[in-house]
Amino acid sequence: MILETIHFGKIEIKESDIIRFEEGIIGFEDIKTYGIINSEDPESPFKWIQAVNKPDLAFALVDPFKIKKDYDFELKNEYVDSLGIKDVSEVNIFSIVVVPEDMKKISMNLKAPIIVNKKNNKAAQVVLETDKYTVRHFILDELKKQEV
Repeated sequence: MILETIHFGKIEIKESDIIRFEEGIIGFEDIKTYGIINSEDPESPFKWIQAVNKPDLAFALVDPFKIKKDYDFELKNEYVDSLGIKDVSEVNIFSIVVVPEDMKKISMNLKAPIIVNKKNNKAAQVVLETDKYTVRHFILDELKKQEV
């Protein structure tokens, strides 16, 4: 599938990289279909999702486990069922990244991860019922903690 985008120009997305949200992403509930764009660096924890039918809408994502090693949560059965998850190996988990002008304040949303079933490409943004995580977890601060 060829997409015309504002941020990436004309790109080709494989059908296997198209994910579908039944309820959309918070604040963008009407946009259901996105294409995953991998980083050119295979070691990078970052990816993008580009809305298929909205050329100006894309989100930066990160694998939160590569930044916050002790990130952990339990997924409610309703999400396991609605996404058709049979085994944890079928799941990719991402956090939406906010990239501000001041790069020192780059953050990820640990409170509402995006869960993708790799087998059927169903996705959901899940708001975790815990105060352990925030919507603005500063990535550079977390990486500095690991250096100590």
